[in-house]
Amino acid sequence: MKLKGTTRVTGARVAHQVDGPRDAPALLLLQGQANSHLWWQHVRPLLADRFFTITFDYRGTGDTARLQSQTGAEDGTDWSTREFAADAAHVLTALGVESACVYGTSMGGRIAQELAIARPDLVRSLVLACTTPGGRAATERSREVRLALASPDRDLRLRTTVDLFYTPDWVAEHGGYETVPRYLFGDPAMSRRDASRHLRVSAKHDAAERLSQIAAPTLIMHGAQDIFGPAVNATALGELIPGSRVWLHPTGRHGFFDEFATEVTDLVANFVQPTG
Repeated sequence: MKLKGTTRVTGARVAHQVDGPRDAPALLLLQGQANSHLWWQHVRPLLADRFFTITFDYRGTGDTARLQSQTGAEDGTDWSTREFAADAAHVLTALGVESACVYGTSMGGRIAQELAIARPDLVRSLVLACTTPGGRAATERSREVRLALASPDRDLRLRTTVDLFYTPDWVAEHGGYETVPRYLFGDPAMSRRDASRHLRVSAKHDAAERLSQIAAPTLIMHGAQDIFGPAVNATALGELIPGSRVWLHPTGRHGFFDEFATEVTDLVANFVQPTG
């Protein structure tokens, strides 16, 4: 059963969740921008029999945001991937975890980069999925994609988002655009202010010149058909992180790790904790 708790970090308290055997290898899961731990609801059950899985709700999301609301405390810190990585380190330390495998997706992959750079002692192995190095080394989504995501037409925005994350086959299997699961599309309870702060967190990330400092064995994964965070970013990361391995899912889009969860999660689990 999933257990919840809170951890004191600089200027705030963050909510964390754990699931799986306490004596199993620790696996920290880092979700995408403007999302809570619910991002992992499809993937986590595939890991919790083999790993002690750990998540936390970023500032502004999930139970962390509710804690802030209950106390009336205003988190005025300058949020960044470095700060969220420091929050991750606090959570691991509070749970008594000396080192963990780290699996970060999208913005969570950017946070994972910062954690591996700043706290190599805490990161035993690293998986970066559908993410970028940031800065000039990153390839951003096209102007056409940005305009479609910003459309005043709600239905167009939904269809665009779904198509950026999932294949048409997945959409059809779930009954069409209006009935697809939306747990990767942002925390619906998040305030507009905090959602904007998260957008800046992602946009400001730039680890390119420091990625050579990552010492943990690293697997880089991406959907080959991803245009939300273009797949060429996987190649860029592979060139910047020493000894890293790059793997592309041939038909996957930005949510490939969720749509093809069984295949992708097996790859992750076998990389971070080989059975042979």
